[in-house]
Amino acid sequence: MSDPHPARAAHDKQDKRTFLQKVAEFIHPGPDSTAELIETLAEAEDNDVIGPESRVMLEGVIRMAGLTAGDVMVAAPRMDLIHIDAPYDEILHVVIDTAHSRFPVYEGDRENIIGILMAKDLLKLQRAPELNPRALLRPAVFVPETKGLNDLLREFRGNRNHLAIVIDEFGRVAGLITIEDVLEQIVGEIEDEFDIVEDEGDIFGLADRTYRVSGDTSIERVSEAFGVPLVPTGDEPEFDTIGGLVAHEMGHVPKRGESTVLAGLNFVVLHTKGGAVRWFKVSPVEPGDNPS
Repeated sequence: MSDPHPARAAHDKQDKRTFLQKVAEFIHPGPDSTAELIETLAEAEDNDVIGPESRVMLEGVIRMAGLTAGDVMVAAPRMDLIHIDAPYDEILHVVIDTAHSRFPVYEGDRENIIGILMAKDLLKLQRAPELNPRALLRPAVFVPETKGLNDLLREFRGNRNHLAIVIDEFGRVAGLITIEDVLEQIVGEIEDEFDIVEDEGDIFGLADRTYRVSGDTSIERVSEAFGVPLVPTGDEPEFDTIGGLVAHEMGHVPKRGESTVLAGLNFVVLHTKGGAVRWFKVSPVEPGDNPS
């Protein structure tokens, strides 16, 4: 015998909530703001419904919905660019020093971005020096500062581009953003080959008897490790980290390859990210050395 109310039967089959669940949802409706939703996730973690890592990722997804490319981009002054007419050795030096996989290429003015160079494509130039570097360039993708990260991530996945040039309201280059920058808003910092696990410490020796020091290491810890006063005794330090102190001494945002001497120690910038120094190479200055 057929069901006289097929529509109602289908509805009952799909809605498996109990009567008590329906009453509870009526009395306590779901969150209607981002803050309430994040609070609900925290409660879910407290009740062992989700794990802490899942909560952090879900919060990242929620917060990302309100962010734009301009919020997380690398600003134009800190972009590592390559000139289209630069010698091969100079380009190779930039690639090795920065450890990036993609580089915006400009011609004439730095505002004139003409394409993106993949580091791996340099192997083709090594094999065939007569090859015109312009033939290796990939099209540059331009996005406005107001581009939402959700939309940008969708485009990155759709067109398989991992880097975009960010432009401001006047059409000038404001910075660049990568798919890694976007994903880090969800999963947190993505470690690279310059990073070490936390329990290995922030100061460790290298084979050439120098040391690699993390930029976020406290000034006090560096002073103790090397036995030198980086801040005069009795003075209150203006900065907490060695990266902040070195940037202050230099008078500008440090770039890869730059160096300075503090308290008899030579600090060479190995790696930067987001305008901050991630790693220094540190060595004592010997008498007669000229580290500059």
